[in-house]
Amino acid sequence: MPSELAIEKSSGAVSCVSIGATAQEGGTRSSVIKVGGQNALPFLRHEGTAPFKPCISYEVWDITPTDWPEEALRPFKDVAGDPLEWAQKCVDTYKAESLCVRLLGAHPDSQNKTPEQEAKFIAALLKRLKVPLIITGCGDDQKDNLVMPLCSEAAKGERCLLGSCVQDNYKTLVAAASADGHNVIAESPIDINIAKQLNILISDMGLGVERIVINPTIGALGYGLEYAYSIMERARLAALAGDKMMSAPFICFVSQETWRAKEAKAGTDEFPSWGDESRRGILWEAITSAALLQAGADILVMRHPSAVKEVSSYIAALSGR
Repeated sequence: MPSELAIEKSSGAVSCVSIGATAQEGGTRSSVIKVGGQNALPFLRHEGTAPFKPCISYEVWDITPTDWPEEALRPFKDVAGDPLEWAQKCVDTYKAESLCVRLLGAHPDSQNKTPEQEAKFIAALLKRLKVPLIITGCGDDQKDNLVMPLCSEAAKGERCLLGSCVQDNYKTLVAAASADGHNVIAESPIDINIAKQLNILISDMGLGVERIVINPTIGALGYGLEYAYSIMERARLAALAGDKMMSAPFICFVSQETWRAKEAKAGTDEFPSWGDESRRGILWEAITSAALLQAGADILVMRHPSAVKEVSSYIAALSGR
């Protein structure tokens, strides 16, 4: 007799988070990205429901990148000096459904752009393009506390995803997001206990878990991916077991990790047996993304259009969409 398929049912589910607001919702976006909502492990459709498939957001910087490998910058080389044109190309040429804007130009060690400059840029971007936005700061806590509230106000009502809240610096961003109707990214250093504690702290300020997305901090293929995978898997199992404070969806910043890996950028003159570096970097980003999807990633921030194409096909095949 054929053996019966073992079906595991979960008592909990991942929270559903919406990014972007249409005119009917008080914003100006042409569409809304929804993530989360699943009550089973990734792509196990026979064990539960997954109302929304994982999504991919194209990375856009407010300055010209100086440390990207040649192949990573190649698709945007003609527009990298103008972030508005860069964003436009992502939408028009590569059909981006959402954008992740990184305000690295505000960093004191970069161009030290003022909060007013960054807010003006965000306002111009929102006026020009109608896709949902993820907006992240420069990574300097002191400067982000000045920049992000103004950017939040410039995008008021658009229900953006703002980042990042960390354990030692979350109150200013949470207050701004609450006032202006946005969601937040809660970033933790590959630590499930810190991730849960940060979600509790954010919730205590009045921002519900349905407005939080977890950045668990990841590594690229060969650079800590296995450890990141295990943390994400434990967090997702906790959510499915009913832990509300671990039920937020995941966002994974794949591109920033993969394209700085040695295997993704080393030239063939240095390692001739490794093969063509242009193809190798694309594969490094795509394979890392595929692994993180199996760990439970809901939003992937990616860079190269060829890698995005491969991963989009992977998502479609496994999700039945």
